[in-house]
Amino acid sequence: MAEPTPKEYLALAKSHLKRAIAAAVDPVDWTDLSTYGFYCLEAAVMAAASQLKLNPQKTHRGKIQAAKRLANDHRLPDVSDLLLELNTARKAHAYGDVEAPALDEQDLTEDLHAYVEAVNKVLGN
Repeated sequence: MAEPTPKEYLALAKSHLKRAIAAAVDPVDWTDLSTYGFYCLEAAVMAAASQLKLNPQKTHRGKIQAAKRLANDHRLPDVSDLLLELNTARKAHAYGDVEAPALDEQDLTEDLHAYVEAVNKVLGN
């Protein structure tokens, strides 16, 4: 299977963002919001990292490290902590074996949207 292009990663991030936003409507579906929010950020990080030739590891930890590098070296918002929180929230809502972090659906969807837009600019759109 071929590696997605930066534009394909960004399209995937936007698709996940739509699903996350839909899940944030009252009543909030935290399972979908945390899952698709997490997938959205990971795909957006990969879009920017691929565009900038960073070649991150394709693990959760590798994407968190890429997010930190994108923030430190390329002035993108630092979403590394949010990736960790969303991964924990995703596990909490899917498996129930960890406590869900306190997240606000409005703030979360705004942060997701802002990051996708920032990555969109990195790709020259």
